[in-house]
Amino acid sequence: MCGEDPSCAMPVVIFGKSSGPEFVQEIYTAITYHNKSPDFYEEVKIKLPAKLTEKHHLLFTFYHISCQPKQGASVETLLGYSWLPILLNDRLQTGHYCLPVALDKLPFHYSIHSPEKVPSQTPPIKWVEGHKGVFNVEVQAVSSVHTQDNHLEKFFTLCHSLESQVTFPIRLMDQKITEATLEHELKLSIICLNSSRLEPLVLFLHLVLDKLFQLAVQPMVIAGQTANFSQFAFESVVAIVNSLHNSKDLSKDQHGRNCLLASYVYYVFRLPDPQREVVKPGSSAILTESRYYTFGRTSAVSVGSKLLQSRVISCSNPDIAVTQTATDEEVKNIMSSKDHSSSRMSFYVEGTNDMPSICASPRPSNKKHFHEELALQMVVSTGMVRESVFKYAWFFFELLIKSMAQYVHNIEKQDNPRRSRFSDRFKDDITTIVSVVTSEIAALLVKPQKESEQAEKINISLAFFLYDLLSLMDRGFVFNLIKHYCNQLSNKLNSVSTLISMRLEFLRILCSHEHYLNLNLFFMTSASAPASPSPSLSSQNSSSCSSFQDQKIAGMFDLSAEYRQQHFLTGLLFTELAAALDADSEGISKVQRKAVSAILSLLSSHDLDPRCSKKEVKIKIAALYLPLVGIILDSLPQLHDFTISDARSGKGRTGNPEEEQESAGAISQNVALAIAGNQFNLRSSGISLVSLPYRQSATLGPDTTRNLLICFLWIMKNADQNLIQKWIADLPSMQLNRILDLLFICVSCFEYKGKQSSDKVSTQALQKSRDVKARLEEALLRGEGARGEMMKRCRIPGNDRLAGLNENLRWRKEQTQWRQANERQDKTKAELDQEALISGNLATEANLIILDMQENIIQASFAAECRDNLLGGVLKVLINSLGCDQSTTYLTHCFATLRALIAKFGDFLFEEEVEQCADLCQRVLHHCSSSKDITRTQACATLYLLMRYSFSSTSNFARVKMQVTMSLASLVGKSPEFNEEFLRRSLRTILAYAEEDADMQATPFPIQVEELLCNLNSILSDTVKMREFQEDPEMLMDLMYRIAKGYQTSPDLRLTWLQNMAEKHTKRKSYTEAAMCLVHAAALVAEYLSMLEDRNYLPVGSVSFQNISSNVLEESAVSDDVLSPDEDGICSGRYFSESGLVGLLEQAAELFSTGGLYETVNEVYKIVIPILEAHRDFRKLTLTHSKLQKAFDSIINKGQKRMFGTYFRVGFYGSKFGDLDEQEFVYKEPAITKLPEISHRLEGFYGQCFGEDAVEVIKDSAPVDKRKLDPNKAYIQITFVEPYFDEYEMKDRVTYFEKNFNLCRFMYTTPFTMDGRPRGELSEQYKRNTILTTMHAFPYVKTRINVIQKEEFILTPIEVAIEDMQKKTQELTAATNQEPPDAKMLQMVLQGSVGATVNQGPLEVAQVFLAEIPADPKLYRHHNKLRLCFKEFIM
Repeated sequence: MCGEDPSCAMPVVIFGKSSGPEFVQEIYTAITYHNKSPDFYEEVKIKLPAKLTEKHHLLFTFYHISCQPKQGASVETLLGYSWLPILLNDRLQTGHYCLPVALDKLPFHYSIHSPEKVPSQTPPIKWVEGHKGVFNVEVQAVSSVHTQDNHLEKFFTLCHSLESQVTFPIRLMDQKITEATLEHELKLSIICLNSSRLEPLVLFLHLVLDKLFQLAVQPMVIAGQTANFSQFAFESVVAIVNSLHNSKDLSKDQHGRNCLLASYVYYVFRLPDPQREVVKPGSSAILTESRYYTFGRTSAVSVGSKLLQSRVISCSNPDIAVTQTATDEEVKNIMSSKDHSSSRMSFYVEGTNDMPSICASPRPSNKKHFHEELALQMVVSTGMVRESVFKYAWFFFELLIKSMAQYVHNIEKQDNPRRSRFSDRFKDDITTIVSVVTSEIAALLVKPQKESEQAEKINISLAFFLYDLLSLMDRGFVFNLIKHYCNQLSNKLNSVSTLISMRLEFLRILCSHEHYLNLNLFFMTSASAPASPSPSLSSQNSSSCSSFQDQKIAGMFDLSAEYRQQHFLTGLLFTELAAALDADSEGISKVQRKAVSAILSLLSSHDLDPRCSKKEVKIKIAALYLPLVGIILDSLPQLHDFTISDARSGKGRTGNPEEEQESAGAISQNVALAIAGNQFNLRSSGISLVSLPYRQSATLGPDTTRNLLICFLWIMKNADQNLIQKWIADLPSMQLNRILDLLFICVSCFEYKGKQSSDKVSTQALQKSRDVKARLEEALLRGEGARGEMMKRCRIPGNDRLAGLNENLRWRKEQTQWRQANERQDKTKAELDQEALISGNLATEANLIILDMQENIIQASFAAECRDNLLGGVLKVLINSLGCDQSTTYLTHCFATLRALIAKFGDFLFEEEVEQCADLCQRVLHHCSSSKDITRTQACATLYLLMRYSFSSTSNFARVKMQVTMSLASLVGKSPEFNEEFLRRSLRTILAYAEEDADMQATPFPIQVEELLCNLNSILSDTVKMREFQEDPEMLMDLMYRIAKGYQTSPDLRLTWLQNMAEKHTKRKSYTEAAMCLVHAAALVAEYLSMLEDRNYLPVGSVSFQNISSNVLEESAVSDDVLSPDEDGICSGRYFSESGLVGLLEQAAELFSTGGLYETVNEVYKIVIPILEAHRDFRKLTLTHSKLQKAFDSIINKGQKRMFGTYFRVGFYGSKFGDLDEQEFVYKEPAITKLPEISHRLEGFYGQCFGEDAVEVIKDSAPVDKRKLDPNKAYIQITFVEPYFDEYEMKDRVTYFEKNFNLCRFMYTTPFTMDGRPRGELSEQYKRNTILTTMHAFPYVKTRINVIQKEEFILTPIEVAIEDMQKKTQELTAATNQEPPDAKMLQMVLQGSVGATVNQGPLEVAQVFLAEIPADPKLYRHHNKLRLCFKEFIM
């Protein structure tokens, strides 16, 4: 009701029910039947009018309803009334009320009183139960107009009294406030604001903050006195900000900022209106504008997305007219530019106060600017207030920035010089704020983890603050602030990684500025750079970078002081990157990753920025980043070597494993030697290179390295090519070699990895989990005590030297299936296709940029005539790129470059770069077997050209012939994916080239080509045979051995095949045999080296290797048809050198060590050490001796526990076996292989070949009678054999190792009786001992060796008894002398020897053979020997 008359019932305030109209005038409750104190459970929703008066009230009318009404009487009988005024003292009445009910009609003016306090009337009102409260009602209000909180109510009422013309005293709830107490009460209410309930505070947050900001800047005249509320208002704001952030109910964005405050700053805040007495003419029109036309930084993603659509670039640089793409997700979410559109905010200013001339003069005492007051309060705050200001610095920085922007906008100072926009006092305050915040960051960083997270947030807020200041204030002033920040942090922080990390985060944000390039004066040339350390943009004139002074070019690639002055932000960023790469502290890898990512995202943003799409602009931008090239070249030893990781992951490569090692090591070694002062060309140093960087600890991760290389390639692609060429021309050859090494890494880094199938495990996820595990281990290792000790023990090298040894251990969980299944990446097929497409394009583009760089290097060095030094390096990079998976586009260009190189520098290549030519032949030949026509065509043309030019330069291309033959041998021996048919086609194409080449017809060249191709075809045929036996490892090895034997006269090819065999053995985990292959290869090299040069420190041919293996003598070069190593094309491979010999032996030693033959490791190093001593290679000597120490330690620790192998005699019988029929071999199997295992393996394999029914295993070891066998079946006889030594041999074979090494005689025993049974009584038990002699001694280059001799001798029963007794005596001796003593073992041996129950034990032997003296005098000797055996047994 809005009055007391029934007509005053308001028509549209009560919400109706769903079945009726939307609004009704009155509402009835349901009837309660036969209940004197009914419960009304209705809930009535009422829409309150916007303007409430004292007359508004709720009227309740009570009726009795008759169920059986009398004739003519009404159903409803009126019982009484009650009411509730909506307002009391201008506040909504809410809560529980117990109202009295009046029985009569209500008196006039009843509504202005509450029913409980109605004054006495005449006539008096009749009440139910004598004016007692009988009607209970609860009222709840949902209002954004009425605060319903005492503290807020008081604050708003007092503020209203200041703003409006009110008469004092004013009533506030039950309190009267006079003008004299107003100031005190207002201060109290400001202080108590934070005590108000959170819900109403949130509802009225915008209004509360607006009023507080108004009070902060507007001087109040109260009772004739000027009152200043600034400090109270500021402290109240800080308290409110603190409580909002601490509330768990309020949402925060991803950066931990309260969303309400963020949206307030972004949408609502505007400069507080000054006193309203003086109003600008015409401002009434402005007043009608919406107060929400404000722009600021976004509070959440949704706001950000709207904003990004409508961003307007600020007027700080009117030349640039297009928006810049946001560079980084985080920056995109936090950052937005300030909008200077035409919408003005309502603002009341005095006509003269804001003229520019006033700014320089002291500010008038009655006029405050909000930004100045806010900065001042931030500076002077203390205690808890100051702490909260820092903690939530983002809010106050945002307020400062927005108020500054509005201030500049409102008084139209955009066109003024930046230096005069703000007062000096304000600048001092800003400097103090930045300084204090920086100190706070440094102080927090030395505290625990939680505090350092806080420091990171404050650091980000400060960075964004300075980022915004760059758009508003003088750039020189802001640059000085940045400089002070960096210096201040350096002085206060000890941890290098934390320091660089904080500064990087800071700079990353600053560098995301839309005018970053202009702030860095990217358009300036080095010649016209200003000397000012922090130049203002307005003072610079744009100039072009068309002419570079030659002497300055080298300096452009260095991070000089001049560069840092001229390009301030970029200089700082590069300084941090260089510091991060140099640092070697804990946790630095994360910082390095962050530094590289910052630069990568910058370059990405330039690349995507439409303003930078023109070529000339990109050239200038690339020029800005040239010092990065110098930094990358300096960090070359730290880069992750992708060639090593490829080798480890077992990726099929066409090159040798040694090549992999060499290329891996060449990178850091070149640099190491260069630093040591070696100025010569280092490329031909071969295998002696150390394969580990000399700064292992700070090696960058693969992702960081990749990002750094992307930056390098981007600069090289976009820089001025003339400049690059001039730079290269002036570089010393050592630096050029560094560039080539960098390109070499680039090639391996950007290799196309192929499309990942959708069900494959994500290797990144696996890598990620391993990184986490490594970090966890690192954390544990830092801990003291048992757990730290345990982790250290796990880390001891040798425990995990070979993953293969640990494969069966339960705790190697990263090798189990469940782990992989969990780490699968849920990517759709379309996403995987897209990824593959992008990575393919990236690989092609990267390699084409690398190719351009090589062209530049060749052209520049050719012009400077220093090509000899670099050509090998260029060739090395090209060969590496041919060895990686490449696109046909790239291969076409690469082959073209190669042909140009061969045509221009053929002589030099064939004479000097012999090893590289061999590699080149192999790579080109590999591409000749490609399934792509275009690639095959290019490869054939290149290979033919290689042959033709080698023939022209020497008139005899024996060396290239040898290299091509070796390459094919190597290719077919190793590469599983090469296609024989395509290769044959390519060979026919090359033959056609030779036949149709008119210039060469008069020479013997075509005939020689034909000979070569015939030879290649025969090798291919051998290979086809090898493919047939792919599943039979022993037969395959025999075939490879035969091929290698066939190349006895051509050492290079024999070496290649021996290496092929070694690789196959390694794959099958036959490490000892693999090592023997390499020892044979080394003996072959030594044999030819001794022919070439007589050096006393070199081994004298293969004789020197006898201690390692007696089989090595077969490498002696004594036959008539052995070619002299002086002849062209012979022994031209890289291994026929001292470093090659050392490389082979070192690899052999590693494999022996893996196979457990530690004594042999010593013998191998006996040959290596004199060579290293002669070369004075002390680093390698250190490494060698440490490996020797490990080997000897292993001998001491493992001793008898080592297992060397188990041997079986295997005989093949039956015509089905072909060449193998009636052949006997001794097979070497892994240790503790049981007879059923090898039997099952061979039976299963040959069963697959001939059919399961056609294969039969002969169970006994008796001699086989061929006539009794089924000719349609294949028979295999398998017998366990043991090494056999004569007595004189046993004197030399003392150790367990010696009894298991260099074995060529084996024995097995067959028990029998004269009547044909295998077993009988003691007196009739005979035994046949069979001794087999093999063609070579074990271990050999194969795991099975032919039996060449067989001896048999038979033991009589008494001799069998003597042997048994000797065996028992030995067992007993061993059991009694055991250290420490083992009672159980002794008990078992005794029971087996003297127990009464033992059948055919010593007692039985004595009774059978010693009961009486034998009649036959021949047996006297045996009789006595047996008695002596018993004597020994009993003693």
